[in-house]
Amino acid sequence: MVSAPSLTSKLQEVQSDEKRVDNGPSRHAKWWYSTFHTVTAMVGAGVLSLPYAMAYLGWGPGILMLLLSWCLTLNTMRQMIQLHECVPGTRFDRYLDLGRHAFGPKLGLWMVLPQQLIVQVGCDIVYMVTGGKCLQKFMEITCTNCTQLKQSYWILIFGSIQFFLSQLPNFNSVSGVSLAAAVMSLSYSTIAWVACLTRGQIDNVSYAYKKTSTIDFVFRVFNALGLISFAFAGHAVALEIQATIPSTPEKPSMGPMWKGAIASYFINAICYFPVALIGYWAFGQAVDDNVLMALERPAWLIASANLMVFIHVVGSYQVYAMPVFDLIERMMIKRLNFPPGLALRLVARSAYVAFTLFIGVTFPFFGDLLGFFGGFGFAPTSYFLPSIMWLIIKKPKRFSTSWFINWASIYIGVCIMLASTVGGLRNIVADASSYSFYT
Repeated sequence: MVSAPSLTSKLQEVQSDEKRVDNGPSRHAKWWYSTFHTVTAMVGAGVLSLPYAMAYLGWGPGILMLLLSWCLTLNTMRQMIQLHECVPGTRFDRYLDLGRHAFGPKLGLWMVLPQQLIVQVGCDIVYMVTGGKCLQKFMEITCTNCTQLKQSYWILIFGSIQFFLSQLPNFNSVSGVSLAAAVMSLSYSTIAWVACLTRGQIDNVSYAYKKTSTIDFVFRVFNALGLISFAFAGHAVALEIQATIPSTPEKPSMGPMWKGAIASYFINAICYFPVALIGYWAFGQAVDDNVLMALERPAWLIASANLMVFIHVVGSYQVYAMPVFDLIERMMIKRLNFPPGLALRLVARSAYVAFTLFIGVTFPFFGDLLGFFGGFGFAPTSYFLPSIMWLIIKKPKRFSTSWFINWASIYIGVCIMLASTVGGLRNIVADASSYSFYT
């Protein structure tokens, strides 16, 4: 058993070593930076799949899961913000650093890093697919006489943009892109539910559960849980965002970061709930896994919304990629003795973009990818890992309100993780069996 002082000293040694490698994060961000970074990370492509999740869950269970997820993940976000500086004089700038403090250096690595990477890499793969599809839809609407390219080519176009943006050095350098992405997310979410409301209900709309075999329906319900958990995804980069905010004993970073988180969750609510409820109201069980794809009129508005989604995921990709870039570059410097500089950035970041591009082109199943990654990675990082770390570090009184809330988050998160991972993986396999690759 490692004592607390020795564990703290080990963590400080690790952090000082990392600072020698990358000089630590830039700490000049304002509270509103955390707002649009968190909005960009959270309010993403997942919002467009919420009506599809409702189609399998129904009105009652669907609304309950949305409300429950919103409340539970806001609480775990608060916990992570407070744990950022839970050791006086030490800032846990990465999710991994906090995991090492809570679970120990070795166990913390395996408890946190795989889950965080699944979230970050999974998001970037989904955003490759989303960006390509939305750009394709935009061109199909605005240029009906143009020769239509294959979907794979549009995903490649999106990926080529990321090759250039990936050379920006850190979070602060992508703040302009992130702000534009946050504005776009609010805009296209509003367009989605307003267009559904204006269009009205389709003929013979049905809110009955989708007609399919019992086994298939069960797996699709499991996948729907993953779609909802994917929509609450900002925790994987929360500490990295907070690390950019200055902190003093008089004004710790917790204050501005929490202010930014509250603002981002307010924006989250006014995006998610109208899209989920009005989209399902308009299309019922016939809704597409991307509600924008089901809307055709007015053409200019739907084209604009698809372009906004494209711009948003361009920024979202970078928000999730930056911590991965940092991890890869530190590993290459330490283990491969790769010299820091432009060459390192070109090799490491281009290789990562190429990997996510390849997977996105190969498996462009939007809804299935959301469900799989939502369960496998997002449920742990957003629902129950913060609660486990809170119980270990803060040790709330047994049977207190905090104790009950954290254990409820753990149980709900584990159930969502198991169900949606199985459902999403099964659906990917089922859909891949009838799909023509690279078309």
